[in-house]
Amino acid sequence: MPEGHTIHRLARRLNETLGGETVRASSPQGRFEGGAAAIDGNGLISAEAWGKYLFCDFGTGEVLHVHLGLIGKFRTRAFPPEEPTGAVRLRLVGSEHTWDLSGPTRCELLTPDEQDRIVERLGPDPLRRDADPSAARARLARTERPIGATLLDQSIIAGIGNVYRAELLFVCGIHPARPSTTITDTEFEAIWDETVRLLRIGERSGRIVTTDPEEIGRPRSRMRREDRLYVYHREHCRRCGAALRTDRIGGRPITHCPTCQPAKRRPRARARSPRR
Repeated sequence: MPEGHTIHRLARRLNETLGGETVRASSPQGRFEGGAAAIDGNGLISAEAWGKYLFCDFGTGEVLHVHLGLIGKFRTRAFPPEEPTGAVRLRLVGSEHTWDLSGPTRCELLTPDEQDRIVERLGPDPLRRDADPSAARARLARTERPIGATLLDQSIIAGIGNVYRAELLFVCGIHPARPSTTITDTEFEAIWDETVRLLRIGERSGRIVTTDPEEIGRPRSRMRREDRLYVYHREHCRRCGAALRTDRIGGRPITHCPTCQPAKRRPRARARSPRR
């Protein structure tokens, strides 16, 4: 499932390519004909992300809500537009760009009140300027669940998925099975700061890269796929070389390093952050 950086990048690209333009909307698949007709001929006022949720305002009084889910894609296509391929739920065509949405979990028009109800269920989004980390801290401190499960809970922090949670906990030196109530203020600050930093890198580059260019010996733009992550989908720790362990926490497997992320908390300096 796309994580928060992907949706923020998508919102930015929609604003750049369709913002302020009259948009022709259609539903080649036919499952969103009514919604497409309501959008058709209106201008895109804004596209914004909140965690893994995308909201597009076309000035109709309703908001287009998209959640990509596990298989959804919202991609640019050829312009002028060619015959749609696959099950395209929604096609948006501007003066110079074509966008096709396929396979989303949600594609619907919402009233502002309905949009507010979705957002109210979400935690702060680290990539939003209005994010309040204290709200996430307060929610996290109230649950005994493992921190590895809590980071997947979108009502705590919106936008973190399976890849980022494993990498964030590694970078911060925290074992994923630690009860959330044992996370100190200093550790939470580290988690939040690293989330902001790494999601921003992902939003800019279009890929998840958590490793330090100095450790790898090359800039992020030239890293090989196997060099971009410390522990996710690896057998050995990218930093210390130890054999990694995988546990099922929060309903999903998570890989961690027994050396860099000890099960028992011990006084330690904050893990070195890669260069920005």
